[in-house]
Amino acid sequence: MPVLDASGRSSAITGAANGMGAETARVLARRGAHLALIDRDRAGLNRLADELRAGGTTVTVHPVDLRDDDAVAAAGAEIEAEHPVLQTLITCAGSSMLGSLEQLTMEEMRWLMDVNLWGTVSITKALLPALRRSPAAHISHMASIYALASPGGRIPYSMSKFAVRAFSEALLHELEGSTVTVGAIYPAGVRTGIILHGRYAAAIEPGVAGRAAAAQAAMYHMEPADAAEHIVRATLQRRARTLIGRETRLVDALVRLAPVRYWAPMRKPLREAIDTTTPMSPR
Repeated sequence: MPVLDASGRSSAITGAANGMGAETARVLARRGAHLALIDRDRAGLNRLADELRAGGTTVTVHPVDLRDDDAVAAAGAEIEAEHPVLQTLITCAGSSMLGSLEQLTMEEMRWLMDVNLWGTVSITKALLPALRRSPAAHISHMASIYALASPGGRIPYSMSKFAVRAFSEALLHELEGSTVTVGAIYPAGVRTGIILHGRYAAAIEPGVAGRAAAAQAAMYHMEPADAAEHIVRATLQRRARTLIGRETRLVDALVRLAPVRYWAPMRKPLREAIDTTTPMSPR
């Protein structure tokens, strides 16, 4: 299986306006790639596009809400027309959701599944025909450490990421023997602000949600630029499974050793990050 060369080939990136998506775009730009940037944040996309174009990178921007299947299909056709040789798709778009099952509504959980899972499926389906026309192509889907182990208090997020993992593995098998390969990437905590800017159940008092989000964010140690280097390397090497970060490797080993009881050692370090019920102490 040939390793891919980014120079002169096109890559599509979702969630490209900020965080890991933006940093992944910067890494690929330094490698000479042409870029199709996808995000619902039009202003963020334009800022990044201006930055990359100033460095000589060919960039197209595609503002789209990945929950809108018709808009995604239209964006896919647009990308296909503007990037005749689409070599890679990297899906970094996603959000977070705090709350217990009793606190969350069905609507809140469905929203996160629409963003994290169905948005990933939709853009992959839209761009697969273009990727198939490339002599060699790869799709990288962003899973999570929580696609390896499911903590309490993060049910919808873990469900969505386990589903992305399942989608990636099934698509890998479906495309076996073709020119397109597929991989899932499992990062540990990356300092993107996803948890601080994500959503929480409306039933949670805002101060309590903010406390839990801050506790979770404090556990994130990797910078987005460092994660992006791993993401691009895994994509160009066409890896089927990539673990990023020491915590991810530890959790992967823990789940293999204790597939039923892994939560016992995970509970203590996560206790503040998943506590969305204890009232705030009076000042």
